[in-house]
Amino acid sequence: MPLHVLPPPSPALRSVLAALSSPTAVREDRTPALRSAQGPVSPESPLPVHVLDRVVPNGGPPATRLTGWRFLIRGGDRSLAAAETVLTPDGWTFSHFFEGPYLRSTEQALLQAESIKTPFQPRLLSVPELYMITLWLHGDTEADASAGAPRPTDVLVPLAPAPPGIAAHRPHRVADLLPVMTLRLPPGPLLGSPA
Repeated sequence: MPLHVLPPPSPALRSVLAALSSPTAVREDRTPALRSAQGPVSPESPLPVHVLDRVVPNGGPPATRLTGWRFLIRGGDRSLAAAETVLTPDGWTFSHFFEGPYLRSTEQALLQAESIKTPFQPRLLSVPELYMITLWLHGDTEADASAGAPRPTDVLVPLAPAPPGIAAHRPHRVADLLPVMTLRLPPGPLLGSPA
């Protein structure tokens, strides 16, 4: 079943298109693959990026916040880089281009998710405490991109590289993965010890 991909905010898309068409404005931000690209490139596969601020060990509901939109930048038949936008007081704006393992891993996870029969809304979920990014397959396909928290029945697909003990590209229900994530957290300070 096709994923229900949300349209990105128009200013976010415009800011990426402007960055792509203005090499002098973002010369330092161009990645090696973008600098050497032959032919036109285009932003595709827009995904809202949410951050899980804190993995809650006691099993409380996870809270997330929207921090940006990520676009895969395609040239020819492959993704060359990704572009990130952020919300500022003046609205959505281009942040940076990047390459690296998460680019290919995101593509792989999206292809994997396309084969799932259940309809989902794809998002990215960053877990800074674990240096982890997942493809978050949200069950509410009509939800606003800026709202919502991972539901127990939503699916998380950890992107590679994943933290030790968590397999990349293996889909997990949120209810199953969150307890595993708490086991990977570094121990907190002991009572009475300096923080």
